[in-house]
Amino acid sequence: MQKKISKLPFRGTPEQEKLLRAAIAEAKGDKSRLMAVMQEAQGIYGYLPYEVQAIIAEGLDVPLEKVYGVATFYAQFALSPKGRYNISVCLGTACYVKGSDKVLEKISEEIGIEPGECTDDAKFSLEACRCIGACGLAPVMTINDDVYGRLTPDEIPGILAKYE
Repeated sequence: MQKKISKLPFRGTPEQEKLLRAAIAEAKGDKSRLMAVMQEAQGIYGYLPYEVQAIIAEGLDVPLEKVYGVATFYAQFALSPKGRYNISVCLGTACYVKGSDKVLEKISEEIGIEPGECTDDAKFSLEACRCIGACGLAPVMTINDDVYGRLTPDEIPGILAKYE
């Protein structure tokens, strides 16, 4: 599944940039620390927008393409911000055969975004994942730390209303 790049404008703060530049300074001259700096950056910003990737590339003197390549290769990195409520729908085998694809479609329809995206108001983000580890409750989704199992598409509007 290809990662989506955020359509939302970058809203980094001077404080965040100061923290990022400090992490880069610590790793200066050691290109092997690229992933560590990227992890630090994601901790600071919550994701790795283009602007942050460019600062990392310049600061560590590595090509921007390398930073982007690492960001898109490893699942731990996100190119879009997470919403206040991060919805994750399991598409693992047990969930999929019980209709999680239909649940995901209904959520997309209700909140107006596709997996890998965040709503314009940063309220919701949506992810499709491979396994939550709750196969006995299939199909399953989480909203932050809340787990919802044995879902049907009809239940989605009511569940989402709890987060309005």
